[in-house]
Amino acid sequence: MDGREDDQPMRLAGAQGAVRRIWTVELSPRADGPCLICPHCTTPPPSLKASSARSIALAHLACHARADTLPLHLRTCQCRERGCSWHPRHRGCGGPVLLVLTRDRSGRTWRLADACAACAAATSHTAVVPDTLLGPRRVGPESTPSAPARDSSRTGLDERVRVREMLTYLASALPHFTSPDARLLALQCALRADTSSQVRLPAGLLRGMRLRGRQELWAELAQGRWLEMPVLKSAPVTVRLLDAAVLDQAPGRGARRRAAHWALHGAPLVPPAGAPPVVRLTALVLSVYSSEPAGHGTDMDVLARLCGCSPSQMGELMDRLVAIRTLAVWHHNRETDETIWHLPLRHAHPRFPGRAPQFRPAIH
Repeated sequence: MDGREDDQPMRLAGAQGAVRRIWTVELSPRADGPCLICPHCTTPPPSLKASSARSIALAHLACHARADTLPLHLRTCQCRERGCSWHPRHRGCGGPVLLVLTRDRSGRTWRLADACAACAAATSHTAVVPDTLLGPRRVGPESTPSAPARDSSRTGLDERVRVREMLTYLASALPHFTSPDARLLALQCALRADTSSQVRLPAGLLRGMRLRGRQELWAELAQGRWLEMPVLKSAPVTVRLLDAAVLDQAPGRGARRRAAHWALHGAPLVPPAGAPPVVRLTALVLSVYSSEPAGHGTDMDVLARLCGCSPSQMGELMDRLVAIRTLAVWHHNRETDETIWHLPLRHAHPRFPGRAPQFRPAIH
């Protein structure tokens, strides 16, 4: 990513000045610790602790996005403005304009920019930043207004959105080598964290997730400097998160805890109780993109990124869901990367756009 190119502001017709919709920061290594370099700031860059550098960088980008807000109807795809040079393939711009976070392969340079949904899905090492992560930072429970009464007709919908937003954020915030099992653990930690970044996970919760005593998963997250290594012999397990950006969420703790509880079941795709965590995470990712009984779908690259695996591995995992009858059928269009699946409901004639594909039937 070329920081000089990204620093060019987006000028609006009739606007008094230029509004930047691309922000970049770089974590430059130094002897006394990494240094945060931001071309938008004039203050000397401070030295940081290696354990918190990434979180501070993401929080810094979020501050720029909050300061330079722009109505949605005035926002444009910055990838398209640069000839769609941010991704190797181009299927044509389309979909709503989103705020997306992209890191380079080394993890040193981070870019936050507006991009359409099609460009965001085609750009590697990219995650959509939900609006809730750019809400005003919560300073304490005493300043939190009382939550409004929940609409019973939306039961489960808000939780699904919240889980999808957090999975999307973790896809970029966690190191790329993080295993699916560790991502499932990180999701529960992120949704259950209090205002002091502390998380308490009961032994029964970890046992039900088949993650109790899995020291190697905690070590993965600690190695990625996402949390401090907890003492697993204690009950409940208490851990402190090092990712400060997790707390930059508009909804209160109660809403996040409801989302954490929903993620344990992930309706409408509910695998058997004895399914391994990698299958549970796959079913959960499909659940957050399942909204219509007639058919569900998104890009294969998006599903693989949220599961922390390759597209080919994602296909194998979806085959496993078909084998255990959690999915009925699924199809991947290799030309458009669109992946469509059907739940095991009694639909007489499922419809797919274009030519009828060859389905992968359930294994008897």
